[in-house]
Amino acid sequence: MKMIKALNLDKIGITASTACAIHCALLPFVLTLLPLWGLDFLANPATEIFMILLSLILGTWSLGKSYKKVHHRVLPIIILILGFMCIVTGHFSGITVMEPILIPAGGFAIASAHFLNLKLARTCTHN
Repeated sequence: MKMIKALNLDKIGITASTACAIHCALLPFVLTLLPLWGLDFLANPATEIFMILLSLILGTWSLGKSYKKVHHRVLPIIILILGFMCIVTGHFSGITVMEPILIPAGGFAIASAHFLNLKLARTCTHN
């Protein structure tokens, strides 16, 4: 438990969601080169689902914990929800033109939610 407490979940969340957004933004451009580089697993739907679930778990845990125990501000949670709404819409709407726009936007929104949460937690004067 000490190890989990020592980890900064917002920094991990920022990294995971930014990596997800970059992955989704660049994947259409490098899709044909991935097998040549031995990185064809990145185009696997299971990899995408794993990244989304990792971001969801980290976001829910980190932002929920900070909301309840530190700053009591709902804005990071709203941004997190909007980010996941963009990702889900991009993945499951069937509108292929919007997918490369919505999914990276959702990933960056989730990273922004973590960044805001981290900022609010650092500036908060009460615990």
